[in-house]
Amino acid sequence: MKYHFTFLLFLLCSLSIFAQTPEKMSYQAIVRASDNTLLTSANVSLKILIRQSSPTGTIVYEETHSERTNSNGLVSLEIGTGNSVQGNFSAIPWEQSTYFAETQVDVTGSSNYSLIGVSQLLSVPYALHAKSAESFTGTIVASPYRAAIIPLTTSRSLAIEDVNNTIACTSSATLSIPSNFSNMEIGDTVNLEAHNGAVLTVTSGSGVSLNYTDAGSAVFTSRIGNVRFGLLRKTNTNAYIISGQ
Repeated sequence: MKYHFTFLLFLLCSLSIFAQTPEKMSYQAIVRASDNTLLTSANVSLKILIRQSSPTGTIVYEETHSERTNSNGLVSLEIGTGNSVQGNFSAIPWEQSTYFAETQVDVTGSSNYSLIGVSQLLSVPYALHAKSAESFTGTIVASPYRAAIIPLTTSRSLAIEDVNNTIACTSSATLSIPSNFSNMEIGDTVNLEAHNGAVLTVTSGSGVSLNYTDAGSAVFTSRIGNVRFGLLRKTNTNAYIISGQ
């Protein structure tokens, strides 16, 4: 049976400047079968790799987790608290480079991992980097690297402000991917949410590949009182993949 995964959050960073509490990031994913049914109350194994500079860059940290999905198919863990395979999470020099989190999974709970996605880490590493500022002279400036929730209620094209943020569709609408969208770099992502009965349709025009199909499309249909999640990632100049359908 094939499985696909919906990424929900790379949000919470817990750190302490003066104490010895280890830094960590919360991570959640929903696991669904190929027929879109939830993989519920199942043991799964996950491997998290932190790569430096690019989605295929040097691995600076690696850990594994053995988790169990809940009755909603949700698995939750904290990056930085797993079984360390390589490196030290608290020693990652966040200020020196960009970093990407690669996720691998074995849905049987064993160690035959398969790659399910790579996402650039944005706001979380900058929060972790704050531990280096125990004392300073100057003015504190708010970090621009902060994820935003962008409402979508009418159809429009993908815009620069959507990149590496979350689009929340609360009224049925279509999001179109324009050709040669240079404001989104290869590896950049957009989180997608369809809320409370809304239908979010993602389309691409001629010459733009979506899930390896020219002028492809994807539809996220939510139920009343629920949310449907997805992830859009750019893989080439005019090529994108999308998960969570």
